[in-house]
Amino acid sequence: MDQNVTQNGAGVTPENSQNDNNMASLLEKEGLGIDFPTQGEIRTGVVASIIPGRILVSVGTKSEGIIEGKEYELIPSDELANLKLGQEIPVFVVNPEDSNGNLILSYMRAREEKSWAVVETLLASKAATHSTIIGYNKGGLIVPIGGLRGFVPASQISMTRRNNTSGDTPEQRWGKMIGEEIDVCVIEVDRERRRLILSERAASTETRESVRERVLDELKEGSVYTGRITSIADFGIFVNVNGADGLVHMSEISWDRVQHPGELFKVGQEVKVKVINIDREKKRIGLSIRQLKDDPWEDKAAQFQVGKLVEGTITRLTKFGAFARLTDDIEGLIHISEISERRIEHPKEVLKEGDVCTLRIIKVDPSVHRIGLSLRRVDSMAYADMDWQALEGILTDGEPKEPEADNAPEEA
Repeated sequence: MDQNVTQNGAGVTPENSQNDNNMASLLEKEGLGIDFPTQGEIRTGVVASIIPGRILVSVGTKSEGIIEGKEYELIPSDELANLKLGQEIPVFVVNPEDSNGNLILSYMRAREEKSWAVVETLLASKAATHSTIIGYNKGGLIVPIGGLRGFVPASQISMTRRNNTSGDTPEQRWGKMIGEEIDVCVIEVDRERRRLILSERAASTETRESVRERVLDELKEGSVYTGRITSIADFGIFVNVNGADGLVHMSEISWDRVQHPGELFKVGQEVKVKVINIDREKKRIGLSIRQLKDDPWEDKAAQFQVGKLVEGTITRLTKFGAFARLTDDIEGLIHISEISERRIEHPKEVLKEGDVCTLRIIKVDPSVHRIGLSLRRVDSMAYADMDWQALEGILTDGEPKEPEADNAPEEA
């Protein structure tokens, strides 16, 4: 057997061994300096070729990467038109080697990943960034940050901007804001859910307290403003006027009796209010809705004059008196001292609910919508002249009496 074959293995000669070593060395040299891409990596590449449906990008490997298919279609038409040969662009490695051996890249995903990195930095630093409002939905505004679309909820829009809103639909409230510049802070980032929440209020130097101070200085008692209902309580409604909340107490909602404010109003509704009180020390604003309307009670109660006899139906008995209904929507109070000439401990000693009584009107107070009645003064001599005049009017069927001859007016 040949000595070379024995020493170098079956069929391997020193010459073949030397050739293999040279090839390995050559391959090693050719591989030096090649940094093979990995999936999910972002690189800076150079545009090598642009044809419809495909872009070739050199990223330092032996062959160019490809942007095609969906990744090509995602590129906005205006950006696609501006791409040039030799231009540096960021690319995201989708697949280092597909079934055909191609390196698959994405331009838009690279931009998006860089944008997520930017907003995460903004979230950590709490720094404000400048942008422009590009859209809206029913809950707030759409504002772009880099290649991402952020959402500014209505609660995070600045008070100054919210004060300029009006209308019941999102289009009426937010539509006119498209194109306006806005400063925002990033307050929530969730890559998996593709959720980016922004706040204009966090970026604003105007605090809730400073806004309230300004509004308190600007508002004037007696003036009328348009506000928006922010909350509804059992005792009234809160209305935001120029950036500060004021209270419309239950007693100032309507001239009619209201069981609960929710029967008439809803949160977000626009209402006109009158400023009736400003307490700058306690920083409270008192508002009224009913004072913007005529008081119907005055017209209804015009027929009731002090001293007049009326018929009433007892509706309620309390320890301090009895209530009597005079018309469908007007009641009067018979104080316990006006029920009987003798001293009684409770109205039920004389009256019961449902009794129909003749009563004397002894007081009419329009400011508090109260009519005072008396049962014991029905036969009072103090009102004898008035009773006689009323009786004479009844006897003449309401027609004016003919004047007597000696009282007739003199001829002119």
